[in-house]
Parts: sequence; structure tokens; C-alpha cells
Amino acid sequence: MADARPAALSAAAVLLLAAGSWAAYSTNVLRTHVAQAATPGITTGTALVVRTDVRQQTPVTGVLGYAGNYSVIAPASSAPGGGTAGSAGMITWLPAAGAVVTRGRPVYAVGGQPVPLFYGARPAWRDMAPGIIPGRDVRQLQRNLAALGYGSGLGLAVNGQFDLATGLATERWQQAAGLPVTGTVPLGQVAFLPGPLLVSQQLAMVGGPVPSGTPIVQGTSTTPDVQLALDPTMAPTVRRGNRIAVTLPDGSTAPGVITQVSSIAQNPAGDSQSQQGPPGSQQPPAVPVTARLSRPVHGVLDQAQVQVAITSAEDRGVLAVPITALLARPGGRFAVVVVSSSAGRAVRRTVPVQAGLFDEIAGVVEVSGPGLAAGQHVAVPSP
Repeated sequence: MADARPAALSAAAVLLLAAGSWAAYSTNVLRTHVAQAATPGITTGTALVVRTDVRQQTPVTGVLGYAGNYSVIAPASSAPGGGTAGSAGMITWLPAAGAVVTRGRPVYAVGGQPVPLFYGARPAWRDMAPGIIPGRDVRQLQRNLAALGYGSGLGLAVNGQFDLATGLATERWQQAAGLPVTGTVPLGQVAFLPGPLLVSQQLAMVGGPVPSGTPIVQGTSTTPDVQLALDPTMAPTVRRGNRIAVTLPDGSTAPGVITQVSSIAQNPAGDSQSQQGPPGSQQPPAVPVTARLSRPVHGVLDQAQVQVAITSAEDRGVLAVPITALLARPGGRFAVVVVSSSAGRAVRRTVPVQAGLFDEIAGVVEVSGPGLAAGQHVAVPSP
């Protein structure tokens, strides 16, 4: 039988070499987080060891805008007053770009009659009148009539049934809106959208005919959001629910949260393999990510570039020091120099530490080590 010892020794050598290579690689990678290592020969100051929350934050560039993309489509089969599209099919008013249309306000007008906006995720698809099958469209109508106060004292229930109370509330609304008072809602008399509409553009002309089944007004919601395009290598660390901090164009910061992370990397808009250009000029695919701001902001500049800090991990109540306090040691290890005073003289001792989360934006790193405590001072390079 052949001696297996040389093969075993060779395997062990390979493993040792691989371990050494990994240690060197880890050290080099972690050193990238250390802007200026506190090495001998460099003038140093001191910084406090603090107990705080450390967030692993990644800075990226995003585009500020508004959530959603909505179109208002006038049905070609009927006019707002209940007549045919041919008899009252001329557009007589459209909201200007930049206008905000809220519940109960007209989103356009046909034949001199306004078409109010009601809130609801499902568009109207039929005439609403007594005797129809209960449905979500009727429930949306009832909810809006109640929100606008037209169901007061009628016992209006949001149940999807077009009952007597619904008809009476509809008459109240039609009278207040200047519409024919019929107690029924013909298709085209109201437009449903999920919420307020921020008009971005008019897609039809005042004085022109109602386009058949095509949008006449386009817009977004009034809720600001941020669109990100992440490098595919970064995407696995970003999840729905991750917190963000957005630096707005005026320099203020607004908190937010990741609401959607695409599972597919996409080519940038307008980029395709068929486009002509010098080699390497095409942008690499990116993962689309959407974030929602957690509080209202005023004066949002649509499509403005903003800086976004994504928090992908967080440790609370841990010891932290400036990243520049770290001393890189062989094998991917770190240490800090604790500075104390004894008999009026500065005493320095090197304390090995385990590095945790790096917050590159705040410039701190989570650390733990024997004898390390909050309130101590560690050496850092002087400015």
C-alpha cells in the first residue's frame, strides 16, 4: 500500500497556505475601513470610548420623486351626465401640470360637467344604481360619500350594496357638485384613483374630443419617495424595512425606510445592447430599490439627486471608537491604544479588540476587548 503521508502533508500545506491567504485578504479588506491607522510616528490625540448604537450604513445616490404613476382615462362609452360620449364628448377643462387634485375635486370636465376624483384602488367599470350586484366599486363610492359628509344622518353603510341610503347620499353629492341629480352614478361620472393626484402632464387638449380609452391626465401621488439603483453585489445586504437617512437638496436630513427591493437587476433606462457606442460605455445592470420617506417634506424638487445612507445592520448599546483608532494587526485582527494618566504622565497600553459593525458615515466602529470600557480614552491620529 502506498504511503499516504506525503499526500496528507501536501493537503495540510495547501490548507495552511489557504488560511494564510484568507487572513491576509481579511486584513486588507478590513484595513479599507481604517482611514488612518494610529501607528507609531504619527502625532496623535485622544478620543472617548463611548457606549452607543452603531449602524452599518452604506452611502448611495438616489433620485427624489413621488410614489406611483397614475393615469386618468375617460370611458368612451358614456359621458359624465349619463348621455353618450358623442353628445357630450368634448373636453372643457383640464388641471394644470403641478396641480394637486384631492377627493371630491374635479380631475377634468367633459361637456361642461366636472368629473370629481374619488379615492379607490379599483377603477369604475359599470353604472352604479339600485339593483346591481354588490361590489367593491359601490363600496368605494360609499366610502367617499361618507368621507365628504354626504351620508350624514342617512345611516349610510360601507357594505357594497347600492341601497336607499347610498342613493340619497349620491343625490346630495350630485347636487353639491353641479351634476344631474339622479341618485345613480353612470360610468364616467367619477374617476377613482388610490389617493390625491399630483398632475404631471395633460395628455389631451381642452376643446378636443374625449380620447377613446386613452389617458387624458397623468400624474403621481403626493407621497415623496426615493428611487435607488444598487450594484448587484450590494443588493443582498439591503432588505425591505431597512432604515435610511436622506440628505435633501436643502441640506436637511429626512428618515425613511426601504419599501421594495427588486429581485432582478435591470439595465439602466435607455440602455440596450443594440445602442452604438465605444466599448465599455454602457452602464452595468443595477437592482431597482424604492424607499419611502417617514415624514412629510416640503418643497420637494422632483427628480433631484440626493444622498442616501442605507442602514443594513445595527447593534445597540455597544462600545464604539473612531475608526481611525484601530491598529491593524496580522491575521485580520485589530487593537487600540488606551491612554490613561498616572502621576501626571500619559500611560499607553495596547488592547486587542474585536471589530464589529463599521459605520463609515459616522466614522465609528463597534469594538469589544478585555478591559475596554466606556469613558476611557484611545489614541487617534491628530488632524
